[in-house]
Amino acid sequence: MSAYLAFTKKEFIENLRTYKVFIMLVVFLLFGFMSPALAKMMPDLLKTAIPAGLEINIPTPTALDSWGQFFKNVGQMGLLVLVIVFCGIMANEFSHGTLINMLTKGLKRRTVILSKLTTATVIWTLSYLLAFILTYYYTAYFWKMDGMHHTFLTFFSLWLFGVFLISLVIFGGILFKNIYGSLLVTGGAVAVMMLINILPKAHKYNPIILSSDNMSLLTAKQDVSDFIPAIIICSVLIVILVTISVMVFNKKQI
Repeated sequence: MSAYLAFTKKEFIENLRTYKVFIMLVVFLLFGFMSPALAKMMPDLLKTAIPAGLEINIPTPTALDSWGQFFKNVGQMGLLVLVIVFCGIMANEFSHGTLINMLTKGLKRRTVILSKLTTATVIWTLSYLLAFILTYYYTAYFWKMDGMHHTFLTFFSLWLFGVFLISLVIFGGILFKNIYGSLLVTGGAVAVMMLINILPKAHKYNPIILSSDNMSLLTAKQDVSDFIPAIIICSVLIVILVTISVMVFNKKQI
């Protein structure tokens, strides 16, 4: 346990020194401001784009429009930033050989995996919470929070999918020992899930809906029962990926 805590502390310090924490917090800070701001300004932006003489009824923005922008920003660009920032979390260890001394001194390889997963997950969680809190504050300032359902599960789903992407990045880095491998595995997995999503019967079992159908759950167009299978499968996949990562890493030559 002491080795885990010590290595996790070292990972946090390293992420601070390499500005990964700063990048994540700043990007998600912007998402937190942008989501309600875009929703508020969207009618005016649309009016300027409409040709003179053409009348189109533009609905008044609501709190749901702000949250729609939030899930669009965080669920797309935010997750992309997450993958890019942490794509070298394992790959850089192989290329720089920084783990050799620690492993030869008795540091267990599973400790390395768990510490890196913990560090990336905590940074992702703090960034996600920052964007959520800012969006909530400004959304509540501009509008009444009406028409929102299953709020905890809606926001938890997107967070869980982010952890899933982190586990994919770690697995890819161990498997191929380079950044391109991490990106290939993560991008390939997302592409496969998008293809599977074409099948209507497989939809509610597909983890990709945790980052794409959030507004349907928030507005009660989809029920909790439509998300539970995907959440369970996503959680199981995270455990499987971490377990396989440890097994593969134990056999890898540093």
